Amino acid sequence: MLDCIAPASSLSLPVWCVTKETFASAAVPETARRFAEAAGFGGEAGKLLLVPAAEGGLAGALFGVAAGARADAFAAGALPGLLPAGAWRLEGEVASPRLAALAFALGTYRFTRYKAAAGRDVRLVLPEGVDADALVRTVEAVTLTRDLVNTPANDLGPPELEDAARALAARHGGTFRSVTGERLLAENFPMIHAVGRAADRAPRLIEIRAGDPSHPKVTLVGKGVAFDTGGLDLKPSSAMLLMKKDMGGAANALGLAHLLLSREAKVNLRVLIPAVENSVSASAFRPGDILKSRKGLSVEIGNTDAEGRLVLADALALADEEAPDLVIDFATLTGAARVALGPQLPAAFTQDEDLAADLARHAMVEADPLWRLPLWAPYQGMLDSKIADTNNVSSGGLAGAITAALFLEKFVGAARAWLHLDLFAWNSGARPGRPEGGEAQTIRALDALLAERYG
Repeated sequence: MLDCIAPASSLSLPVWCVTKETFASAAVPETARRFAEAAGFGGEAGKLLLVPAAEGGLAGALFGVAAGARADAFAAGALPGLLPAGAWRLEGEVASPRLAALAFALGTYRFTRYKAAAGRDVRLVLPEGVDADALVRTVEAVTLTRDLVNTPANDLGPPELEDAARALAARHGGTFRSVTGERLLAENFPMIHAVGRAADRAPRLIEIRAGDPSHPKVTLVGKGVAFDTGGLDLKPSSAMLLMKKDMGGAANALGLAHLLLSREAKVNLRVLIPAVENSVSASAFRPGDILKSRKGLSVEIGNTDAEGRLVLADALALADEEAPDLVIDFATLTGAARVALGPQLPAAFTQDEDLAADLARHAMVEADPLWRLPLWAPYQGMLDSKIADTNNVSSGGLAGAITAALFLEKFVGAARAWLHLDLFAWNSGARPGRPEGGEAQTIRALDALLAERYG
């Protein structure tokens, strides 16, 4: 069990969750209500008031939550930073005890690899009916994702990303394979090789297989750019500060893989991670180069800072060769998606209407949001090249997230369904249950979707 979860038998104090609108009529002890009125507490969202006991010590705590459309299912994620040490239980206005418990657990996360983080021993007694095993699986998956994204590139390059994938495969009894360095050319992954060849740490394609081969094949593809300088189209230094997180797609793919494998999902799972550094050296690929792809399409390089779609394209082409039931790719791909939707809403692209509707429904239920953008076919012309089958960037610079998705779509055709997720994988500021730093996005919604579809 997680350290932040207290046994049901623990002596615990109540956290009375109340709304501003219903505080006057909430099921709160009268002594606590009178104290709150004297202290000026009225149930304001996010506010916490410790309530003293008549004999000394604490009787409990009042915690304000929002109601209706403004309600935050993750509001309880703020409690580990507000409550004093001890065991606590939630009472009152808790819309989803499951998500409240999850938010509480995720709110205790700290990245401590390089610096100790002080924390209080604040524990929660799980609300009745909450599946403790499912909670642990989810917290482990999110923690894995966050830890990978938070680790700087000097300690998390392609070899270390490979190590993380190998450890996950071993934990779940899967098979593991890595195609590294010059072998990428021998096995026909020319764009992965071209993007990563300038770095001291060799590029590679990482592969995990696990699950029953008789079950529907689900393939996850994660962009694993351990650091992105922009290549010869060099980023300014300010734009490089967060580029350790450019492998956030790979981290999320591994997080979802852990969720699926730890609950023994009825899928034949394959995970593909093209792991590279986009570095600058004499061997770096150049603007204007024409690259061959695994699928056979020739790609003119309009910008070396649009490298993620190149490595994904080779991996997607490999995934597509087996005609899986579903291919999902995760990538910190475009700034355009962040301009359109901001950091909290990953952009989702698919031509499968049922998949889009089901995913949106689960994203809402799981408080794991995303937003669908269109694969707008008329924009395909923006990727035209006069000397190659396609350019890797659009002419004019508009619709960047859509044209990036349209570029990837060229490399998928046999799969029954394909979903592309353009995510940020980062919290720019702390929110309840979501500390500042690396973040898992969409994987809880996808796990729920896949559980519904395949079991």
